[in-house]
Amino acid sequence: MPDQDGSEALMHIGVVAERTELSIRTLRHYDEVGLVPPSARSEGGFRLYTEADVDRLRTIRRMKPLGFSLEEMRQLLAAISVLRAAERSDADLKAAEDVLATCGNRVRQSSERLRRHLAYAEELTALLDEISGRAPSNGGADS
Repeated sequence: MPDQDGSEALMHIGVVAERTELSIRTLRHYDEVGLVPPSARSEGGFRLYTEADVDRLRTIRRMKPLGFSLEEMRQLLAAISVLRAAERSDADLKAAEDVLATCGNRVRQSSERLRRHLAYAEELTALLDEISGRAPSNGGADS
């Protein structure tokens, strides 16, 4: 979102950490490994991020719990950039589509695995609730 003067609004790392639900330490690490470097630095050297940076970080936040490696995250971010670019070569487009398809398949597999785990958890919870409902209480009349 541009400022009143038409330039891109820049955010300090603390604001970005809140908006992305990532720690400041994680944001610094992603900068250090080149995954999502900040778009600018203040005169004092502070990291400054744009809305586009926040979008990339939110994509990473979604990938992280699904077990994607930093390299896989890097590949997907690059593919998304290619697919959003106005100009791109046919080879770049094909490579980006391949990355997108691979990631999509992996996410669908993760989703199915998580659905199964949730079903198991719900079944076990129901069993435990059933058993605890039948168990005699310690404060019964048998004492």
